[in-house]
Amino acid sequence: MTVNLPTTLLRSFVAIVDTGSMLNAAEQVFVTQSALSLQIKRLEELVQQPIFTREGRRLALTPIGEVLLDYARRVLNLHDEAIVAISSGHFSGPVRIGMVQDFAETLLPGLLARFAELHPDSQIYARVAGTAELLTLFDRGQLDLVIGYAAGDDPHAVKVAPMAWYGRDDLAERNVIPLAVLEKPCRFREAAIASLDAAKRPWRIAIETPNLSTLRAAVEAGLGLTCRTHLFLPAEASLASLALPPLPKVACIISRNHDANQATERLSELATEVVLQL
Repeated sequence: MTVNLPTTLLRSFVAIVDTGSMLNAAEQVFVTQSALSLQIKRLEELVQQPIFTREGRRLALTPIGEVLLDYARRVLNLHDEAIVAISSGHFSGPVRIGMVQDFAETLLPGLLARFAELHPDSQIYARVAGTAELLTLFDRGQLDLVIGYAAGDDPHAVKVAPMAWYGRDDLAERNVIPLAVLEKPCRFREAAIASLDAAKRPWRIAIETPNLSTLRAAVEAGLGLTCRTHLFLPAEASLASLALPPLPKVACIISRNHDANQATERLSELATEVVLQL
């Protein structure tokens, strides 16, 4: 007998993974926690295998859950695209999105182009700034969607990536490490300084800028070392020097207004899909 996996159950399943908890997922899909638990129990009955396991207070995916997650995302994306297609993609209201510079350069063009192709009548307002500023605007109701950075263990992480050192090899051997950094507040700036301090390596700020493009140019010119993710420069450009201390991981978070319109919800789904592929 063919098993039918309702999109309602799949959407709740994906929401738990994306938000990191039953509580947050329940708020996202607008059901109670008890109803959400019943939905997951029903999904596990349909696939006849557990999809979650508990690690302390945290829910973790089983191997079957990992497999199901990939298919669930694809099913939901196709489902939503079908709904858009038959409804002519008419959404009401503008989409106000904010993202950090890293994503604005590598993710924004493709993401917005794809969204505009699917929904040509939608209006988009985009703001590029640091995560702290974007989340402040989000809390004030001035942004509907934020794509930014958080600590590597953030429960709302969509994806976690390692930080890496970038710059000229010989700079890592200097007695005082010259740093190229963005203006405060900056998670990468703080990580670089904390890492060097922990290793008792002297450092100095060689260049400070509010602009990521200027930072990249400074690093490529050999003015200083910096730490970012693979979105900053190609992975092969990162340093593997043993002279430099290790760095923490960083998480990508996507915050969406729970009262967002349909266009914002769709852009959030597309953004999550693109980030996971980075």
